[in-house]
Amino acid sequence: MTDSGDFDAAWLPGTAFRAVGARRSLVRSGPDPLADTVRGELADACARFGGEVVRDGGAAEFLLEVTGGSPDDESYTLRRADGITSLTAPSGRGLLYGLFHVVRLGEGAFSGDLAPRTHRPALATRMLDHWDNVAVHPVMGQVERGYAGGSLFWSDGEARGDLGRVRAYGRLLAACGINAVAVNNVNVHATEARLLTDRIGDVAAIAGALRPYGIRTHLAVSFAAPMLLGGPDTADPLDPAVRDWWARATARVYEAVPDFGGYVVKADSEGRPGPFAYGRSHADGANMLAAALEPHGGTVHWRAFVYDHRQDWRDRSTDRARAAYDHFTPLDGEFADNAVLQVKHGPMDFQVREPVSPLIGAMPDTRLAVELQVTQEYTGQQQHVCWLGPMWSEVLRFRPDGEVPVGRLADGLVAVSNAGDDRFWTGHPLAQANLYTFGRLTWDPAADPRAVLDEWIALTHPDAPDRLAGGLHAILDGSWRTYEKYTAPLGVGFMVQPGHHYGPGVDGYEYSPWGTYHFADRDGVGVDRSVATGTGFAGQYAEPWAKLYESPGTCPDELLLFFHHVPYGHVLHSGKTVIQHIYDTHFEGVEEAEEARRVWAGLSDLVEPERHARVAERFAEQLRGAREWRDQINSYFLRKSGVPDAHGRTIH
Repeated sequence: MTDSGDFDAAWLPGTAFRAVGARRSLVRSGPDPLADTVRGELADACARFGGEVVRDGGAAEFLLEVTGGSPDDESYTLRRADGITSLTAPSGRGLLYGLFHVVRLGEGAFSGDLAPRTHRPALATRMLDHWDNVAVHPVMGQVERGYAGGSLFWSDGEARGDLGRVRAYGRLLAACGINAVAVNNVNVHATEARLLTDRIGDVAAIAGALRPYGIRTHLAVSFAAPMLLGGPDTADPLDPAVRDWWARATARVYEAVPDFGGYVVKADSEGRPGPFAYGRSHADGANMLAAALEPHGGTVHWRAFVYDHRQDWRDRSTDRARAAYDHFTPLDGEFADNAVLQVKHGPMDFQVREPVSPLIGAMPDTRLAVELQVTQEYTGQQQHVCWLGPMWSEVLRFRPDGEVPVGRLADGLVAVSNAGDDRFWTGHPLAQANLYTFGRLTWDPAADPRAVLDEWIALTHPDAPDRLAGGLHAILDGSWRTYEKYTAPLGVGFMVQPGHHYGPGVDGYEYSPWGTYHFADRDGVGVDRSVATGTGFAGQYAEPWAKLYESPGTCPDELLLFFHHVPYGHVLHSGKTVIQHIYDTHFEGVEEAEEARRVWAGLSDLVEPERHARVAERFAEQLRGAREWRDQINSYFLRKSGVPDAHGRTIH
């Protein structure tokens, strides 16, 4: 399957299959739908490049075999000896992942000898949550926090009639290691609530399009579904009638979608209904749904994004960052085995810089999924280049107890998807790198993100000359730090326009109920989260982090304003004052964005015109936005502090 003319081939252009398509291949397998998918992929590639899929007994250069075992075993073993490349796997699922690995290797898989090596994913659940609405929401539109057009799944209040593109999407996801998708918004509105019952046929159709590539379909559900859908007039998770309603509803889901993955739930969060209304705990709520799913092998992903969104900004003792830890750590060990607590990677909300959430690693007897955000809500909304691989890698390598990294503590990785019905899938063609990188890090959280970036470049632009590959790497590699430089400094977060969150609004949330404050005044800026004099948030961490974050003298510069309110003259570890750092980084960030735009312009002869034009248009907007960020942030802090720029640059 290649570029259809309606959408971009992304990291699976036909030419990426040249090496496998030029060989004689043999697939040995009993009845297995995913092995059939592998045969189809090979047949398409051979038709393009002159190879052949031979029948058993024919001489083959590429031997693929399902050896038998668990159908959920996703491992595969690759070896090459005596001129034959062999790929074996216990299941068709593993064989599919192995095929895409061979595609990544290209000719390297068919030259010399390869010692046998078994590959298996570090995490069993590698999932995308789509915040897609079936019916267009009057405020959030078709896709909440979506920056790539409409929904891949839904149109005009129902499932799309032609699901060929959904199948193509599943193929792209399988090729980077993702194996699960939730197909609707965690903020479940009235129309979306019915997907659980009389609209389950739509979900089944989507599941059917994703299934050939090993993608299990999940559904976001409302905790109040029984009340919304003609059941009991309560959603009390301990009420037998409620539990029975969920059991029957779930059984009907599995009748329609036998390989259904389970539920995703946002409860008692930002106005969503939840167990607090009945004096019950979140373990009570999650376990009710886990009990309904357990007979069918399903899982409930229960989001830990629970906090007071009606905070009094005058009350500095209340701290949104503390909320998840305070709510959930007392419940450790109370969640069912098939209940997974889904925790945002930071304690706030997907900011350009946050510490790792202290909840991660604090619940050893609870299954945990770490949630990232591929859609760039606070990192440029796919208008700005901002490759997030280095950020995610820092999170996954962080050791909450000083020993075991997050990537090994987690049971799964989940991310909010950045894909839509845009021709390039992600609006900004270079934002495809975020989706691909997330998938590859779910397979191996310890992977070098820059090697993954080069992998994406090589797949998306096969045979790219060094100038193109080097230019793309240069543009993307430092783009997260560049974005950080011209936006919110030193971990302070937010400073965005309320509601849509695009562009600078330095005091946009400063006097709001959302708990997202920076407390800038004439003397300094930042939030005191120390144990000694602040909210105590720093004390939620285990050692050595609690001690490190407690003092401004030891806190890392990039998180200083997240943990401390300091004077503008406070000297950072870098040797600069806070105020001079703010000025310098905001000028540097714009200069770096200008350089990235210049590099892209110089690649116009190596990139297809439509792709080049789309990125050039986005760079124009990025530069406009970066300059606006620079001027508003620098002017704001000059006016607050009265301290001039040491270099005499223009600040308004």
